[in-house]
Amino acid sequence: MAYSDKARAAYQTELGGIKEAGLFKEERYIHAPQGAEIEVEFPAGSPVKHVINMCANNYLGLSSHPDVVQAAHEGLNTRGYGMSSVRFICGTQDIHRELEKKLTEFLGTEDTLLFPSCMDANAGVFEAVLTDQDVMISDRLVHASIVDGMRLCKAMTDTYKHSDMAHLEEKLQEHQDKRYRLIITDGVFSMDGDVAHMDQIVALAEKYNAMVFLDDSHASGFMGKMGRGTHEYGGVVGKIDIITTTLGKALGGASGGCVSGRKELVEMCRQKARPYLFSNTVAPVIVSGALKVLDLISKTTERRDKLEWNTNYWRKGLKEIGLDIKEGDSPIVPVMLYNAKLAQDVARDMFAEGIYVVGFFFPVVPKGQARIRTQLSAAHDQKHLDKGLAAFKKVGAKYGILGLGKKQIIEKYGM
Repeated sequence: MAYSDKARAAYQTELGGIKEAGLFKEERYIHAPQGAEIEVEFPAGSPVKHVINMCANNYLGLSSHPDVVQAAHEGLNTRGYGMSSVRFICGTQDIHRELEKKLTEFLGTEDTLLFPSCMDANAGVFEAVLTDQDVMISDRLVHASIVDGMRLCKAMTDTYKHSDMAHLEEKLQEHQDKRYRLIITDGVFSMDGDVAHMDQIVALAEKYNAMVFLDDSHASGFMGKMGRGTHEYGGVVGKIDIITTTLGKALGGASGGCVSGRKELVEMCRQKARPYLFSNTVAPVIVSGALKVLDLISKTTERRDKLEWNTNYWRKGLKEIGLDIKEGDSPIVPVMLYNAKLAQDVARDMFAEGIYVVGFFFPVVPKGQARIRTQLSAAHDQKHLDKGLAAFKKVGAKYGILGLGKKQIIEKYGM
């Protein structure tokens, strides 16, 4: 047998080590549509529990919106279940191009190309537009999918310290000999919830003749006055060369992603990006739902405004309780615990209190940076937030972490 007893034993030992280190990740099974309140089975085989969901990317609360669900049904009825093909063969319908046009208008770009996911968009874009004569200069905390995409590209790779504009400028000066310089950043950084300095990044790009790449997955639909994203929040709409984002978070929560930006760069992806050329097209049911999402959020900022209120209320409440949180303006609010086992224990006790949150720890975040990443939604009402705050206060008191900072928590529980 190719898969030997030796190999089996080795993998079992490695998995055992992950469990012993407190780094093992257990899945929860949801028995309901995504929403502010859900039914969850955890651990596996346990009775299903009704809980408030504080850890989904359902920022605008549209994952189960009746109008979106109805639009998806209509798409299923009129365009079928799936395309059974890639785009350039026979996998493009009229509604795919309609969605691309609407995304272009919403994002304020020149053109847009759909991908099966934003991870696929990030996997394909760099190789499609850069060569070994170019350099990619990325923030050191960019999303893992960006790192993977950069690895597939022959261009030189360099990094700058997280949100350190002086260090970015040094790197731009250093690489003036390259054909093209591409600055790469997240809009909202998914683990910390802080927002990139897009105005300063664009200013440096203009000064040093560089292009800018922005992954706006955790911002599209709600950051900025009209919800366009961090480029609107930073006042640089129309000045970003490449934007990638997802339909799997605020914009409906299903799946699918895109590359949007300068029309020549988008066309290069259409011609050369491997995930686009060799992956099935986004399903019609998802495209139809996403079209309705864009209609909903273009008519009013009500959901975006509610999300902003919820975010401010939640951040203020956590601080008043005495929890150590990451500062920021986004609806990603990490409660810092620094110890992996502590993060899992707190999350488990929060679940017992009816609040669904998840501990994040290595390798999802660096060692010694374990946390519970809470996320707000427009679907949350104040009663949900108040219950969540009461649970955090009770569980935080149990573990003696209220009012403690990083140094004190590490002294108490270790890293």
